[in-house]
Amino acid sequence: MFSINRPSPKQIEEFIEQSKNLALSYHPIGIAKQNPSGFAVDEASAVIGSAREAFARAKTALMNWKHFALGWVELFPQGASIEPGSDVAVLARHLGLWSLNGCRVVYAIDDEDGARFGFAYGTLTNHAECGEEIFEVSLNEREEVVYWIRAVSKPTALLARIGYPVTRSFQARFRRDSIRAMQRALGSPSPSGIGLG
Repeated sequence: MFSINRPSPKQIEEFIEQSKNLALSYHPIGIAKQNPSGFAVDEASAVIGSAREAFARAKTALMNWKHFALGWVELFPQGASIEPGSDVAVLARHLGLWSLNGCRVVYAIDDEDGARFGFAYGTLTNHAECGEEIFEVSLNEREEVVYWIRAVSKPTALLARIGYPVTRSFQARFRRDSIRAMQRALGSPSPSGIGLG
């Protein structure tokens, strides 16, 4: 949904309620772990802290959607669960327009050894794009806390297709800003080792 005006709280609430009855706009679940034909595949990662205490804070930050505290992107409802099946709306402001997009948490990441944690969400049929995105924090053998994003996507809405180069630039901006948001959430210095793909 695109608009020249910011959606009201009531409109956002109605959008989320309507999203609960919608299907995912892609299949199969887990597509972000693959390299599907016809989809752009993007990755970004950075070391955002070190040691187990920082890893615990990174997990809490992900659970509280701190990776969406970007200023130009907001997530609703605030305090949404990251449990599979949770529906959320992503509100973004770009080029003087507001877009509201529906997503659903589709799976959790929580390794038995406790070294990886996160989740993936997928687009619903009321999203301007089609695809799935993984948000993960991990603690590697050097005790570094790494934040990793991996997304597969393609545009579906007319405006997203017409302005695809612009859409791609906003996707890249989201990845960069999300890494910075996680760094801020951990109170760590500027992230190091940023890798963009």
